Amino acid sequence: MTIETHKLCKIYNQDSDFPVHAVQALDLTIKQGEFVAVMGPSGSGKTTLLNMLGGIDHPTSGEVFIDGCNICTLPEKERIAFRRDNIGFIFQDYSLLPVLTALENVEFVMQLQGVSEKECRNRAEALLKRVGLAAQQNKRPTKLSGGQQQRVAVARALASRPRFVMADEPTANLDADSTADLLNIMQQLNETEGTTFIFSTHDPRVIKRARRVIVFEDGRLTADRDMSEEQDDEC
Repeated sequence: MTIETHKLCKIYNQDSDFPVHAVQALDLTIKQGEFVAVMGPSGSGKTTLLNMLGGIDHPTSGEVFIDGCNICTLPEKERIAFRRDNIGFIFQDYSLLPVLTALENVEFVMQLQGVSEKECRNRAEALLKRVGLAAQQNKRPTKLSGGQQQRVAVARALASRPRFVMADEPTANLDADSTADLLNIMQQLNETEGTTFIFSTHDPRVIKRARRVIVFEDGRLTADRDMSEEQDDEC
């Protein structure tokens, strides 16, 4: 699985006197198994890029191909189904359903996929155990700390067994210990399962872990660095 963008653009308020060019003429390729940080100041276009790569937001122009499929031309129902089955999202504000327990939040996406009740329960319990929340699985989000809610969000993002995970500022509300634990979980899943992680971030703790860093400024890609090569050079 590979994500490719061709001349990708997103313009907000296009018909106004002050259009906002959030992403400009972007050509980018991200292969399955990468661990990528997209960094840049607030307003540089990071979140908009992730939303277009994941099919949440539609580009003003240009194309997004995932494994050869142009998701921009898919009918809405097909695009939603493609996103549900191939892409997981971790949002900065967690976006957990407050009326559901941690376990039910993780089960929800699988229910939409038509997974059996038994498999939903088994997979959700296994994921919550993996992120260290087996004892909290029956608590609702309001009874969990910020770090715990973010772990539920990670488990939920992985429940559909996606090939790509888009993580929008996933450590923004976490302390140092919670950040380290969360990144350890993601890095392990990347290495053992081959899950691709694409982060939007300005957190140096995330950037330090990334094997590739893409720098965004004013909607344009200004740098694309292979961190594994830099680490090898340092050695």
